[in-house]
Amino acid sequence: MIKVTLLLGSVIFYNTATAQDNVAELAQVGPDATKLANAYLSPIFKGFGIGLNSGWANTAHSKNLGRFDLRLSVTGAFVPKKDETFDISTLGLSNRVQPANPNQTISPTAAGKKTIGPELIINDDNGNEIDRINLPKGADVPVVPAPQIQATVGLIKGIDVSLRAIPQINLGDIGSINMIGGGIKVEVLPLIAGKTAGKLLPFDLALALGYTQFSYKKDIDYTSPDNTSVKDNQEIEAKISGVNVQAILSKKLLVFTPFLALGYNTSKTSGGLMGDYRVIDPTLSVVAPVYKTVVDPVSLDKTNFNSFRSDIGFQLNLAFLRLYASYSVSEYNSFNAGLGFGIGK
Repeated sequence: MIKVTLLLGSVIFYNTATAQDNVAELAQVGPDATKLANAYLSPIFKGFGIGLNSGWANTAHSKNLGRFDLRLSVTGAFVPKKDETFDISTLGLSNRVQPANPNQTISPTAAGKKTIGPELIINDDNGNEIDRINLPKGADVPVVPAPQIQATVGLIKGIDVSLRAIPQINLGDIGSINMIGGGIKVEVLPLIAGKTAGKLLPFDLALALGYTQFSYKKDIDYTSPDNTSVKDNQEIEAKISGVNVQAILSKKLLVFTPFLALGYNTSKTSGGLMGDYRVIDPTLSVVAPVYKTVVDPVSLDKTNFNSFRSDIGFQLNLAFLRLYASYSVSEYNSFNAGLGFGIGK
């Protein structure tokens, strides 16, 4: 189960990287490369951010002192049709970059179809054409998966805390990943009424907060367009973080506990195309292309979303085994499912 969730989460980054044979060629676009990369990768970052904010709790009841469980789950965020493409003309690109055909400005995002994007003309500072590139094709990813590996332990006074962690793992051609995060859940009624809380209302109510950061890194097989030797340090890096705040309402019915949660979540991404790259110098490329070396040509630092979310789902307790499932409505709708092992309530 651990291997499956890790591969599901990380393979998305691999697909978006290998979906284009010339991933490093975006560097040729100059300062506009970051705008294009953000537009292309946006649905993957949003979907993964939704996943990081999911699966924290499936009941409002906090674990009793010293009780614990370990859960393994995966979230699938559905990419809406509108985010399968983006319009080049709406990105505010400079005069150095323009579509070769003004009537072809719609390009697939990483979640879109596996069709090559429109051709772009790259101009020098005087408006003269110096190069042409095609925007990358999509990876055809309608659902963005993200893993959750989480341990939870009960403290005093209706409080439990959770830890999410994946150590640095090298997955070969997919790249390397790691994850760290923490959460806290506070059962409200026991704090107010102590042991009589269960007699006041026929349900459990809790407030929960969770934070997760997932890091990804993959080396790029880079060849300089002018065959000039450069440092072998090209790679794609991404750090996606998520914060989730929720109020959770649940009711235990023997071994079955349905729940409803309302809250707010946010997600951010940083990283980019890192290392040394050879790109056309727009100032010197008058008669023939003249290249220069640039460092870290694409820098990603953006907020993926700030939005409300609602979750509905259940937890099923079968002795030491727990089964979880839920459906969420937020920036992207999503589902979460998994299993856990634990001792005590």
